[in-house]
Amino acid sequence: MRVANCSGFFGDRLSAAREMVEGGPIDVLTGDWLAELTMLILARQRMKHGAGSGYARTFLTQMEQVLGTCLDRGIKVVSNAGGLDPAGAAQALRAKADELGLGQVRIAYVEGDDLMPRLDELRAAGETFVNLDTGESLESFGMPPLTANAYLGGRGITAALQADADVVITGRVTDAALVVGPAAWWHGWSYDDPAHLDRLAGAVVAGHVIECGAQATGGNYAFFREIPGLERVGFPWADVEDDGSSVIGKHDLTGGRVSTGTVTAQLLYEIAGTAYANPDVTADFGSIRLDDAGPDRVRISGVRGWSAPPVLKVSVNTLGGFRNTASLVLTGLDVEAKADLALRTVAGVTLEQARTSTPAELAEASRFGVRELHADLLRRDRDDPATTSDAQAELRITVKAADPKAVGKAFTAPIVESALATYPGMFPTAPPAEGTPYGVYWPTKVRGDLVTQTVRLDDGDGEAQVVAEVPGGTPLPKGHWAHDPLVITPFAGATTSRQPLGTFVGARSGDKGGNANVGLWIRRSDQPHRDAERYAWLTWYVTAGRVKQLLPEAEALDVVVVHLPNLLAVNVVVRGLLGRGVADSTSLDPQAKGLGEHLRARHVDIPVSLLGEDTP
Repeated sequence: MRVANCSGFFGDRLSAAREMVEGGPIDVLTGDWLAELTMLILARQRMKHGAGSGYARTFLTQMEQVLGTCLDRGIKVVSNAGGLDPAGAAQALRAKADELGLGQVRIAYVEGDDLMPRLDELRAAGETFVNLDTGESLESFGMPPLTANAYLGGRGITAALQADADVVITGRVTDAALVVGPAAWWHGWSYDDPAHLDRLAGAVVAGHVIECGAQATGGNYAFFREIPGLERVGFPWADVEDDGSSVIGKHDLTGGRVSTGTVTAQLLYEIAGTAYANPDVTADFGSIRLDDAGPDRVRISGVRGWSAPPVLKVSVNTLGGFRNTASLVLTGLDVEAKADLALRTVAGVTLEQARTSTPAELAEASRFGVRELHADLLRRDRDDPATTSDAQAELRITVKAADPKAVGKAFTAPIVESALATYPGMFPTAPPAEGTPYGVYWPTKVRGDLVTQTVRLDDGDGEAQVVAEVPGGTPLPKGHWAHDPLVITPFAGATTSRQPLGTFVGARSGDKGGNANVGLWIRRSDQPHRDAERYAWLTWYVTAGRVKQLLPEAEALDVVVVHLPNLLAVNVVVRGLLGRGVADSTSLDPQAKGLGEHLRARHVDIPVSLLGEDTP
């Protein structure tokens, strides 16, 4: 079964669906629209436009381009573009199909992920919705939830395809479920047969590789200069076989490249340890094996699976309050003293306090009546600056509060009033503005046996009818495989050269709520022995302590390092680096997209014996 991806996020290339349908043979067209932030965006969209509008409208644009062709060729479409309103998306697609003269299309949608109407019922059943990252209860946070959606697996999708749906629209399912569901339908796998766990796990891995679109074909790749045609990179597909193995590829004559490197990079994206839990199975990422299978083809095999957890992850988005940011430019000499004066003038705190206090402590010490105060001095200036930009640093001040007035004029007025009465050269990067609302991502869980997936099918003859009800999650009784600990080879005392970590190490980074992950891997060469030596050094060098040295902002945080020797990779998770998720984060890189490239740019002591013709 060849399943092709045409979207990695809400806003991805609109023409990708047509490119995948017309560019070569496929059996299933999938698209992922639902990043964690997207659920908050769709909630705002629904608040503005009313019930039935909380779905990704760009999906309809793509379907207008390809639906007729998909029906003619028997290509199934599976998408989570339903977001918060899969029924609304299905109704909108029905209207579009009728407009196009395609009234025969059979449209199914999967519900059951939306827990908002059931919160009181679930609390009565003992669910506390504790934050998985911080341990806080949702009630103690004190802000009302806007959305609460369980991550569903592939069962509902499989049931919809078994009911002969042409298009399947879901709400919040795991990204991998978009491949697992069609694969189980196509090959006849059973979610309840322990003998099929490895097959399901293999489909999870294939789904994880292609769910972010062009990131599997060279997009955002550390060694991007090796990738041809990145100006118009092609999207990926996966040939999923009956045993769960797969081949990742792309249509011929499209930009980009599929290699063990590009596939490794995507495998490391937004993961934690070796256990990659999904509602249908837990995939063992330590068991993955990659092999070249021809030009722009990579085979994935050996994936092992064990029981899914007894709980489903739940994505809750709440109101966080209101925030505002002001950035002051500091030019030339005495940057630290200028920043200190600015903070003392407008907020009544010192630069040292800003560096040593938590945002809540700094807010308490300030003149502002806010909940959090963040003050960051960004040193972009250079000695003996030749240009104005070389002379400039930036003081970035952010406040958060429950009351919008506290982050409005009460915050901006002291800054404006100091314009002619503070450090020399003072000016802001933008005029003063009112505060804006922001959301908080709240990762939590719910018992899988408390959730049911309901599949409804609209065959064009009237209202959609229920065609299946399947469990939200049913863990199977099977243990997991323990990996032998990796033997770490010491490199202390080796003759070294000061080089960027990225000399032969690739990186891919991203966000999981408030946590950031960075996957590091060895760029494979034509010398496997050299690659093995480099990986031995990487596993010795990358420790939690060294990560904190390379990333000072992680110094006080929990850092976890996991080894993935089959991939010549090390995964690093920095817990709490992004606050309460992208909508809440005050970081310049709130989704940790550039964190991996930051690490690669750090200069470290690399053994000279590991350098060669393929390095500087």
